Amino acid sequence: MKNEKRHHTIQEQVQLLLARGLEGDPDLMASRLAVVNYYRLSGYWFPMQMGASYPEIIGATPETFRPGSTFENVWRRYTFDRELRLLVLDAIERFEVAVRTQLAYHHAFIHGPFGYANDPKSRPKLKREDFAKFYAGLLEELGRSKEQCIKHYFKKYGDEHDVPPIWQAVEVMSFGNIVTLYRHTTSKVKQGVASTFGIPDTVMESWLLSLNTIRNICAHHSRLWNRELGNRPMIPRLEEFPDWHLPVQIRNEKLFGILTILKYSMNRIAPQSQWALRFHQFLADYPDIPIADMGFPENWDQNPIWK
Repeated sequence: MKNEKRHHTIQEQVQLLLARGLEGDPDLMASRLAVVNYYRLSGYWFPMQMGASYPEIIGATPETFRPGSTFENVWRRYTFDRELRLLVLDAIERFEVAVRTQLAYHHAFIHGPFGYANDPKSRPKLKREDFAKFYAGLLEELGRSKEQCIKHYFKKYGDEHDVPPIWQAVEVMSFGNIVTLYRHTTSKVKQGVASTFGIPDTVMESWLLSLNTIRNICAHHSRLWNRELGNRPMIPRLEEFPDWHLPVQIRNEKLFGILTILKYSMNRIAPQSQWALRFHQFLADYPDIPIADMGFPENWDQNPIWK
C-alpha cells in the first residue's frame, strides 16, 4: 500500500493533537515539537489514546485522546524517560567495566595474553567466519583508538603484534564484541566471570545479551519506560536464588527485570554505590508516572534485592 501521508508543519501538528482531544497551550506545544520530533513523542502519548477500544463518545477514533489527557503529561513522561535512560546507563557502565575486567583477567590466566586472538581453543564456539568479523571489528576499533597506552603499545611492539594483550584489548572493544567473546569462550572463563556476580554462566550470558540491547536503546535515545523487551534476560532459578521469586516474583518482559538485574549486580560489584538511593529519589520526583507500565509489581520494594 502506498503511503499517502504528507509533511505537516509544526502548527499543523499542534492543531492535529488539539483536534484529537489532547489539552495544552498551543505555543508551548509548538516550541517543544520544534525540538523533539512528533514521532518520538508519539510513543509517550500513545497509551493516552483510545486505541482499539471505542468508548461511548460520538466521533471517537483510535487516535482520540482520553478525557483529561494533556501535553504536559506527555512531556513529563518524556523527561522521565530521558532521566531514566541516564540512570540505567550509569549502572550499565559499572556492570560493563566489571565484565571487561573479569573477562580479561580469567581469559589471560587460562589462555594467555594473546589467546583470544591466536588460539582457536580459547573460543571453541566461534565459527571461523564469525571470528574474522570479530577480529576485523577489533582492528578497526584499535585503529580509531586515541588512547595513549594503545599508541605506545604499537609503537613499541607493533612490529611483532597486530593486537595488544587482552587486558588492553577489552578496553577498546565494543560492548558487542565483549559479549561475542564471552559467549564463545571456554566454560572456565565464563564461570570465572559469572562467579564475580554470583550467578551461573548461562544466566550471565543472557544478561549480557539483554543489557547490550538496553545499552543500545539508551545510546540512541529511544523510549525505554514502557517498552516490551524482545531480548529477555534469564531469571535465576527459585531453588538457588529465592530472592528473585519471594516475596516478589521478578519477571523479565519489562524494564523492572532489567533494573533488578542492575541493582543485584551493583550489590555485588559496587556495594558502596548510591545508585539505588538516587533511583528511589528519581521515582519520588515523578509520582505521576505509572511505573506499572515498566513491570513494577505493587510490592516491588519488599524484594530483598531492593532493600
